[in-house]
Amino acid sequence: MLRFNELRVALVHYWLVNRRGGERVLEALAEMFPQADIFTLVCDPQTLSPGLRSHKIITSFLDKIPLVRRHRRKLLPFFPLAVEQFRLRDYDLVISSESGPAKGVITSSHTCHICYCHSPMRYLWDMYHQYREGRGVGPLSRLVFDLSAHYVRLWDVATASRVDHFVANSENVARRIRKHYRRESRVIYPPVDVSAGYLADSLGDYYLVASPLVDYKRVDLAIQAANRLKRPLRVIGDGEEAKRLRRLAGPTVTILGYVSDQVLRENYAHARALLYPGEEDFGMVPVEAQSFGRPVIAYARGGALESVNGLLPGETLDPQSTTGVFFAEQSVDGLVEAMERFESMESRFSPARIQGHAQSFGVPRFEAEIRAFIEEALAEFRSSKPQLVGR
Repeated sequence: MLRFNELRVALVHYWLVNRRGGERVLEALAEMFPQADIFTLVCDPQTLSPGLRSHKIITSFLDKIPLVRRHRRKLLPFFPLAVEQFRLRDYDLVISSESGPAKGVITSSHTCHICYCHSPMRYLWDMYHQYREGRGVGPLSRLVFDLSAHYVRLWDVATASRVDHFVANSENVARRIRKHYRRESRVIYPPVDVSAGYLADSLGDYYLVASPLVDYKRVDLAIQAANRLKRPLRVIGDGEEAKRLRRLAGPTVTILGYVSDQVLRENYAHARALLYPGEEDFGMVPVEAQSFGRPVIAYARGGALESVNGLLPGETLDPQSTTGVFFAEQSVDGLVEAMERFESMESRFSPARIQGHAQSFGVPRFEAEIRAFIEEALAEFRSSKPQLVGR
């Protein structure tokens, strides 16, 4: 087997226009393979971390379209054509970072293709109806989306066969891969920077939400719950829902918008608890909050069930292992009940135990697991290749 630094490697990411969980996975892979070239549909250079700037970045023809970064999702019908134009024939290893169309790249029979899947495209599968019925989607837009989604969904299923090995970022996503693509996957949780976490000497009286302000994150539930209970709530993040959420916010709710990493850490450290009302593929934010010893009040669906040791109604808190509280109904009533339940036992949570739980999701663990998997996948791929027979 070639050493990692001798491999010709391509990393394929759906788009580089912000820095969220998927981009952090890409950054970890790019650090592991400093020689790798990066392919992406569109790229905003201002959002790139220093680690990504050191790599050669190849974008698709979509990147030349004016205002494409803001309106990229409207170009859904062109995604298949765009990713299939990438020339990857000369690479030994291709790793696609997938929650868009990245896995649809075409590779040669001599190239091992590993897909790290954050989720099959949400707007085609699990959240299709939420997207098409979302605010701001008019009748014409909905018709165009429906027609293009049907076509791209067929292509998405077909391209699953182009992947040699799938890695899922959670058991939750592994189930989606099995459901939609009929493929098995190895679960490797994404790298979360828990090294910055610390236990504060004192706490504030506020709850915290840290999230992009988009529809499916359900930040509206957290705001309405804080309004009803008259509890201070700080919301960190920005997005298309910002104006609506500001109108919804009562006098105890403060929407801070985007903040620096340092300000975010300070808010994590001093919050009573993190409110996490959306359903996520995995979700790094609950792990980050727990690295500061803070409990999480989360909707009991999706990745939170894997990253939070939460209590459901009727269960008893164990200070040695409990790191949060779950609510089963994704509603204001459900979240209010969970917040009141949390407050009734707030003093019994152990910040040190919560912080210790978060350490199992750190960057070193990810690097060790993904390296071992890549070595295994490459060995299997090469052993299956036809060998030249001398005459």
